[in-house]
Amino acid sequence: MDIYTVLLVDDEEEVIQVIMKKINWEGLGFSVIGYACNGVKALELVEEYQPDVVITDIKMPYMDGIELSNHIKAEFPMTKLLFFTGFDEFEYAREAIHLEVEEYILKPVNSRELTDIFSKLKTKLDQEISEKQNAEILQKYYMESLPILQANFYSGLIEGRIQKDEISRYLSDYQISVAGPYFCCLVIHTSKSQVPEKLNPLLVSASVQKQAKERLGEKWQVKCFPYLGNTVLIAQLKSEQEISELTDECDRFCRYIRRRSI
Repeated sequence: MDIYTVLLVDDEEEVIQVIMKKINWEGLGFSVIGYACNGVKALELVEEYQPDVVITDIKMPYMDGIELSNHIKAEFPMTKLLFFTGFDEFEYAREAIHLEVEEYILKPVNSRELTDIFSKLKTKLDQEISEKQNAEILQKYYMESLPILQANFYSGLIEGRIQKDEISRYLSDYQISVAGPYFCCLVIHTSKSQVPEKLNPLLVSASVQKQAKERLGEKWQVKCFPYLGNTVLIAQLKSEQEISELTDECDRFCRYIRRRSI
């Protein structure tokens, strides 16, 4: 079970002591990490401990609860805020609705009411943590799948299966950056019949792909992916005149690889 941290803030220390003693914090899934008698001290503790919940009085010396809450929401937006307030301060407290305060608790504090509030708050915090963890898991899975998604996109692109008006969406979704404005598709085929006996054809093919990316990748900003047993590179050119230069470079690369494989 997750234990959430609470900071108590009130200029009347006896109020804090009563709350600390009358509430079964551990049973509710919370732990009081400290307390402060003014907003300035409270902000120091918030910065040090970053509590999950701050429950604060409104009228306090040096820095009132509204100002404290503004600082907290600006620097620690995930922190939950609860206000202690007297009946005569209630309307003033409601003016702080933009702070997304969880509850306004009228003084004198009722332990049963406070227990109910924190029971509901525990459920809300658990749900938020669960949703965040699920989102992080999905994001991690997406990032791990990204190379495959990109390769599938490139395959669909050279096969003509992707409509022109869909390209920008794929580029954004799959985090692909292309400058162009001209593109040239290169196919590097590694012959299995000409691989030396002691070498594994798959390893030779992987080595060729790696060296192609290293030799051609930086200058031509190539996008490299496997396709039907070959290595395909999509090179980006600044002008059509660069095609002959790219062709010469590919010819030099093939002769270089052939020498290295013999």
